[in-house]
Amino acid sequence: MWGDSLLIVFISICTAFLGEGLTWILVYRTEKYQKLKVEVERQSKKLEKRKEAHGDSLDKQHKKKIEREEERLKNNNRDLSLVKMKSMFAIGFAFTALLSMFNSIFDGRVVAKLPFYPISWIQGLSHRNLPGDDYTDCSFIFLYILCTMSIRQNIQKLLGFAPSRAASKQGGALFGAPPAQFK
Repeated sequence: MWGDSLLIVFISICTAFLGEGLTWILVYRTEKYQKLKVEVERQSKKLEKRKEAHGDSLDKQHKKKIEREEERLKNNNRDLSLVKMKSMFAIGFAFTALLSMFNSIFDGRVVAKLPFYPISWIQGLSHRNLPGDDYTDCSFIFLYILCTMSIRQNIQKLLGFAPSRAASKQGGALFGAPPAQFK
């Protein structure tokens, strides 16, 4: 079981590097992506400085300027996401093929023991294709997803592909906080 777990962690590291390599080839090295990324960074820093400089004492004119800048930043973030989306189809296809191959290799094998009982709507994934009723047994797909989610973000940071803190702070992330609204 330990060997399988370590193999799955290694597989997720390799697939994360493969995914980032494909994304670099298809997206990160393109001129359009580079321009949009620089523009988002610049606008994020500018907006953050403007908000810090004026604080809560904003008059109507400053509020409108900040709202326009937030709108431009939102549009550039959307364009950046659209550029990235093109590569996601290629990566999704490659990962689906790899996932089905590895899933057939580890089918019906307990690869780890969970230190908790998963909540009911996750048990179908964590105990997928495993015999018995011990829901602390972990299937390949669950461990692979957990590893990939944590490892890929760290690899993006390591390689310098993760969005900057300033851009993330301004709500550039998909599930990030929405920009502050002025009243």
